[in-house]
Amino acid sequence: MYEHGWPDPSCFAKHEEHAAALPRSISGFDIYSATSTPSHLNHEFLDHGNTPDATSSASTRSSCSKKTEVDYDESIGIEMQIAKTPINSSDSNSRSKLFTNVECCPSLQKHSTKSVVAIIFGDGTESKLNPLTKRRSDGAIPIAANYRLVDIVISNCINSNITKIYAFTQFNSTSLNSHLSRAYSALGLGREGFVEVIAAYQSPEDNKWFQGSADAVRRCLWVLEEHPVTEFLVLPGHHLYKMNYKDLIHAHRSSGADITIAARHAATVKRNPGLGYLQISSNNNVVAIRDKTEGGPEKPSNESSSTKNDMNKRGDGEGYWSMGIYVIKREALVKLLKWHMPNADHFSTQVLPGAINVGMKVMAYKFDGYWEDMKNIEAFYQANMDIRLNKIPGFNFYDKDAPIYTLPRCLPPSMISDAVITESIIGDGCIINNCKIKNSVIGMLSCIRDRVMEDVQRSTGTTTDIPIGIGEGSYIKKAIIDKNARIGQNVRIANKDNVQEGSRDANGYAFSGGIVTVLRGAVIPDNTVI
Repeated sequence: MYEHGWPDPSCFAKHEEHAAALPRSISGFDIYSATSTPSHLNHEFLDHGNTPDATSSASTRSSCSKKTEVDYDESIGIEMQIAKTPINSSDSNSRSKLFTNVECCPSLQKHSTKSVVAIIFGDGTESKLNPLTKRRSDGAIPIAANYRLVDIVISNCINSNITKIYAFTQFNSTSLNSHLSRAYSALGLGREGFVEVIAAYQSPEDNKWFQGSADAVRRCLWVLEEHPVTEFLVLPGHHLYKMNYKDLIHAHRSSGADITIAARHAATVKRNPGLGYLQISSNNNVVAIRDKTEGGPEKPSNESSSTKNDMNKRGDGEGYWSMGIYVIKREALVKLLKWHMPNADHFSTQVLPGAINVGMKVMAYKFDGYWEDMKNIEAFYQANMDIRLNKIPGFNFYDKDAPIYTLPRCLPPSMISDAVITESIIGDGCIINNCKIKNSVIGMLSCIRDRVMEDVQRSTGTTTDIPIGIGEGSYIKKAIIDKNARIGQNVRIANKDNVQEGSRDANGYAFSGGIVTVLRGAVIPDNTVI
């Protein structure tokens, strides 16, 4: 290697014009001072003919200057135009002329996510996933044996090259805070990357807890504004989906929107997600946001009469549900929360409809991939059952190009002996002996001996201690067994009376959508029939 990490000039000797132009002294490196990371520069322009990516490289850069070769440094979002002719270090005019060619390339800048900060909300209030959320927030709920729901959203960010991530937590947040701090503190997110928890707090200026998502962001703007970013990406922390946020951000920048809302067509959503019903025009402009209740009339959310009249005149109004995913320009967010709506608590019902009313440009990004908002126990159960078969279109845990990250626990492999297991997922560190398991998801560190389980989701946390686990001779079907449950011998859990809804907290279980959930730490005596 040549000094300062540059290639030895001799390796380019066959390219006479380039060898002549190659810097021979430290003064020649002045041409690269526009970037602080010279190692990012791409030297493939020295031999396009022998470079595998020459065709794609040339086409990508065709919109830029033809007189100079260019290289894109995503970390600072600019195009570097590199001269092919020698630079005279003593000629200040030639050097200053070169620096005037350092300019922004819009076609590539729109795809960069370096200037984006993600804000993830670990929901916990009014959760429909009760009783799984009695002692944890939604984002901390186990999924697919080895993961937590919040891992899905954070992995989407990392795979989209968004590495500045804040997680806002408040209700039942102990488990979630612990997981986030342990799982992502040592992950290689680059020099500027981080996953930082912002827990709800009280201050001399405001002695209340967070009143909602918008209130939380407003009270923490002093933290968020420290970063020189252009957009904030607001995300729920408990949804199950895979999305390349680069495409969402590209659509946002291309449209010149102040706010872009990810949305799904109403016909593809089984139930009201409760995040806002969007009326979208033919050019994807959001003309109204409504709070549409299930089985009831539509209720306008801060919608002016002029907006409704304009919408009716134009014939706009294709129906989409908001996914609770928003890209918001930095200046738009500050104006909305500080000046236009200083008392708004929620994005979905107050801030976003208010943005339309004050004349901001709000666009929709239509997403047609798999998306599950985990609105209830039945949805959570069915998602796990679909995951075990790896049959969810566009989503799986085995994608090497978009992996799902979580806390590395360094557990031993599961030990299975004399067992029949079909169409199931088994987590790490399990001991399974002399049993039959079918259509089930078994969480890590589970111990199962001499029993039958069908259509079961078993959460993380059981041990080999006899009081904790599932007793011998037990039969369990279509159930969720939470962490550290103690199930005695010869217990039968199959919802024999077909109960759809009901709470039996005193007995250690509950019904939701016909699914039996055995509570965390519950004790089910021997010979119990549920």
